[in-house]
Amino acid sequence: MKLKLDENGNAVLQDGKPVYVHEDGKEVAFDAPGTVATITRLNSEAKGHRERAENAEKAVKAFEGIEDPAAAKKALATVANLDAKTLVDAGEIEKVKAEISKAFQLQLDEVTGKAQTFEQQLYAEKIGGSFSRSKFIADKLAVPADMVQATFGQNLKVEDGKVVAYDAQGQKIFSRARPGELADFDEAIETLVSQYPHRDHILKSSGANGGGAPNGGGNNQNTKGNFGGGKDDRVAAIKAMTATS
Repeated sequence: MKLKLDENGNAVLQDGKPVYVHEDGKEVAFDAPGTVATITRLNSEAKGHRERAENAEKAVKAFEGIEDPAAAKKALATVANLDAKTLVDAGEIEKVKAEISKAFQLQLDEVTGKAQTFEQQLYAEKIGGSFSRSKFIADKLAVPADMVQATFGQNLKVEDGKVVAYDAQGQKIFSRARPGELADFDEAIETLVSQYPHRDHILKSSGANGGGAPNGGGNNQNTKGNFGGGKDDRVAAIKAMTATS
């Protein structure tokens, strides 16, 4: 990417941040303090990962010399049963274990069912709500939010309570304006739309100069058929999305 300069050769600033132009023509204000903070955070996380790995290696060393892990586990189970024999006859141990396992499984199934319901509700609010509230969809796209969700919803997941977007290759979508940070919802949708084969049919003609439009917008003849056109054009745009959703 290149630094954007004005007619006098001076760097162009946006909110006090230098503006850079990417190869695809997208202009992004570079947040240097935010980038430094992100690098510091990532270094701290890397240190934590390294320390956990070192602790794991120390724990593994305690089992060096054991060539048959299955036999070792069986021996430990035998010892456990011998200890329990003072309380329960050896022939009843498995029966007691089965009763405990059954009761535990019932509780686990109940908790799992509640967790799945909660996850579905969380997904509907986080994902569905983000589509319905999206300014990018409202301003730039010529199809309703529910159709955009039907097409791109599979690229979004709720992780740690946050909406995380993935591209067609299964890679997380990161922000251009905030290097090292995940893209927010609107920036992620703009990226997904820019990679969408039928983007010309779903972009509003008035929004064709956005970052998702091919060739940086301009007078692309393919964008004439967006919702700014007639009924046939709107039908074409809807068919383009339903065909790939």
